[in-house]
Amino acid sequence: MAKKLNPEWKIPEHVAIIMDGNGRWAKRRGLPRNMGHRQGGKTVELICEEAYKLGIKYITLYAFSTENWSRPEDEVTALMNLLRNYMKDCVKQAEKNKMRVKVIGDISRLDADLQESIRVLEKESEKNTGLRFQIALNYGGRDEILRAVKRLCKDVKEEKISEDDITAEVISSYLDTEGIPDPDLMIRTSGEQRISNFLLWQFAYTEFYFPDVLWPDFSKDDLIDAIEYYNTRERRYGGVTNV
Repeated sequence: MAKKLNPEWKIPEHVAIIMDGNGRWAKRRGLPRNMGHRQGGKTVELICEEAYKLGIKYITLYAFSTENWSRPEDEVTALMNLLRNYMKDCVKQAEKNKMRVKVIGDISRLDADLQESIRVLEKESEKNTGLRFQIALNYGGRDEILRAVKRLCKDVKEEKISEDDITAEVISSYLDTEGIPDPDLMIRTSGEQRISNFLLWQFAYTEFYFPDVLWPDFSKDDLIDAIEYYNTRERRYGGVTNV
């Protein structure tokens, strides 16, 4: 029987996901790793559709990290080709589901055609009013903060901003996620319990959920389980409970 939301549950506004387990999913089936990544891409489409129906407004997916370049060359090549195809398909998906898509990370290392596909996707979807969908490509939390600090230092040097005016909110405005609320819930599939350099600044008060399911098998029911877990947590933001 399909699971249903409890109408009394609070729905997280922003869910970040580390899509772990594609390679293991393929290995268990005697398939090449890239087949796991392909199946994982289908799961992305499903979860984006279901998340918005459940009331989630923002989804941020960790698609390719700054550390992923160290993977075998043939796997990196396969991932880049998969991303090329996904970016083209995502234009249609964004139009169909009214998703507004934004890519975070340093895309300058990506091939020129992939960079252009990203620009087209963001431009074509910028006026959509449905799910806000962020894809982290060549993204690393430390790299994001480093790039933000460099931009901020440049603006201070050029007297666009005073050092005395720098606040946490100002720093947030220099990050790739400017204008996007910090995640309420982070899901990492496959049972691994690390954040792996993902959204280091933004995860300050995020709740973490680590299901054992591999990403290609992650379903709507698993997403509802994550929301149920989220509702067991008491978010105090450094404060204390009333006892």
